Amino acid sequence: MRVLITGVSGFVGSVLAEFLLDIGRSQPADHTALAADEPGLEIHGTVHRADLRIRHLQNRLHLHRGDLRNSSWIEQVIEAVRPHLVFHLAAWSDVRASWDQPWATYELNISCQLNLLEALRRHVPDAKVLVVASSEVYGLIGEEDLPVGEETPLRPNSPYGISKVAQDLMALQYWLNYQLQTVRVRSFNHIGPGQSDSFAASAFARQIAEIEAGLQQPVLKVGNLEAERDFTDVRDMVRAYRLALQRGEPGAVYNVGSGETYSIRRLLEILLDLSAAKIDVELDPDRLRPSDVACSVCRPDRLVEATGWRPTIDIRQSLADMLQFWRDRTEAAPDGAAKAAGG
Repeated sequence: MRVLITGVSGFVGSVLAEFLLDIGRSQPADHTALAADEPGLEIHGTVHRADLRIRHLQNRLHLHRGDLRNSSWIEQVIEAVRPHLVFHLAAWSDVRASWDQPWATYELNISCQLNLLEALRRHVPDAKVLVVASSEVYGLIGEEDLPVGEETPLRPNSPYGISKVAQDLMALQYWLNYQLQTVRVRSFNHIGPGQSDSFAASAFARQIAEIEAGLQQPVLKVGNLEAERDFTDVRDMVRAYRLALQRGEPGAVYNVGSGETYSIRRLLEILLDLSAAKIDVELDPDRLRPSDVACSVCRPDRLVEATGWRPTIDIRQSLADMLQFWRDRTEAAPDGAAKAAGG
């Protein structure tokens, strides 16, 4: 069985690759499992730029370096690999920055997926494909919409959200028109060690690690702390992706989230509690989004019923592991300053 992960060197892609490579060691393989110890299983991944997150896995992966915006290149990859299962994770993921670079957001998220699905349609029409959308497709969520189900109207309020709606509906169209077996997931917020510091919790953790190391004044810069979000550890998220692709219905869409909310302020409080440093908190207007939603939490019942998945890692453990990741990176950096995650 050949598995292709686009964006394998990204935050989620790297965790998924390691999970699939290691899963066979922790549970018996069966005919439905994606276990790396099954004879003949190959895990392939596409890499565009940095590969720091997967360097420890490179001798266990088949890597294809190139740009998904290049339709000829991805067609050559698909024709050569002929994957049975595809996890499409390559994407622009920075919501706040999408207002500054809307065209780059649209180009990356829409054209990359279009090129991939076209190549699969032509060369591997029997492949099963997981397309990862986002809770941002729901956009302007009101109290009456909570908790958010898959039938909640799509009202995207950012360029990023619009691009993810396009990805979501494109995947559905390829199932309806060509019977390409696409399974869609709408992922709510996920966190964990290795996440980029362009996301709030990781930005807090990095600043705390640098303050502890004496590399930053003991002032932590923050954006909107009142927003409430549904957070899931990335290690639980990749389990959900595997099960959704394995057991989900082609053409169906599944929310992925814990079903619980935490305010950004609460995440900050937990991280500060995990540190012995005395730190002041200061609002940074540059960290605010032009448009934000007060609360977003999902109803994951459809996924749970289809797969039996439930999250297992609590929020404090996720944040502790994230903080330790940045402490390790800060100590390991030659100049004493933490490097950007994955870069």
